[in-house]
Amino acid sequence: MRLSINFIIGAVIVLAGLIAYGALFTVTETQQAIVMQFGEPKRVITEPGLAWKVPMLQNVQYYEKRVLNLDPPAENILLSDQKRLIVDVFARYRIHDPLLFFQTVRAEETARPRLSTIINDRLRQILGNSTLTSVLSEERTRILADLRESVDQDTRNFGIALVDVRIRRADLPDETRESVFDRMRSEREREAAEFRAQGFEQSERIKAAADREATVIRAEAQRQSEILRGQGEGRRTEILNNAYGQDPNFFNFYRSMQAYSASLGADSTYMVLSPDSEFFSFFNQAQEGAGN
Repeated sequence: MRLSINFIIGAVIVLAGLIAYGALFTVTETQQAIVMQFGEPKRVITEPGLAWKVPMLQNVQYYEKRVLNLDPPAENILLSDQKRLIVDVFARYRIHDPLLFFQTVRAEETARPRLSTIINDRLRQILGNSTLTSVLSEERTRILADLRESVDQDTRNFGIALVDVRIRRADLPDETRESVFDRMRSEREREAAEFRAQGFEQSERIKAAADREATVIRAEAQRQSEILRGQGEGRRTEILNNAYGQDPNFFNFYRSMQAYSASLGADSTYMVLSPDSEFFSFFNQAQEGAGN
């Protein structure tokens, strides 16, 4: 009898454990859950902790509560200035309404292609009204803000909140890249030629100004030198006149010595003159003085 009671108690405990195991489940901090019954949602659980369900009749569908990443395929977009651009974007989103998410897309595997399509459609729409210059300039921030707002409005209908969307890479197609590169190179060569021409013109202008200034300086220096030379010659003449007036004999002697030094200085100098010439007057005087 006692054995039967123990067996019944054990069976009850095991049954209770099985019921509790089937009825209780855990929702972690990174999860949110929907309690389903025959494929229909009954309850949404967004807070972490221990929750319950009806065993055998209900099951649990879990969804991520964390921010998720999406990498849509690169898109070839025609801009408003008729330039093509290959744009590669990435997005970050989270499931903010699990019930609406379940009712519209069911699972993340279904949501990702839908979200990629929405992002690329809005990207073509917004960039189709933009130019290449605006995409590559500071206007890119405004374009991304418009893209994020537009995509978020559409994804809210699926219980998805768009956290951020960014342009990872924006490249020109190969054929367009070559033409743009050639055009940029031609433009740079044209600017370089223009700068060289401007530099040559400025160089010639500087040289002409320098030559003109040098000519003026040389002319002024020549004028000053002529003035100083004239003043020196005048002063020299004045001194010689004063010296001649004080002692004419010494002056004649001095001038004769200068003439002798200038004419008889070289070894190969030959002069044919009369001995009693005026040129040798001081020599004659010197010989007479020696004879006396």
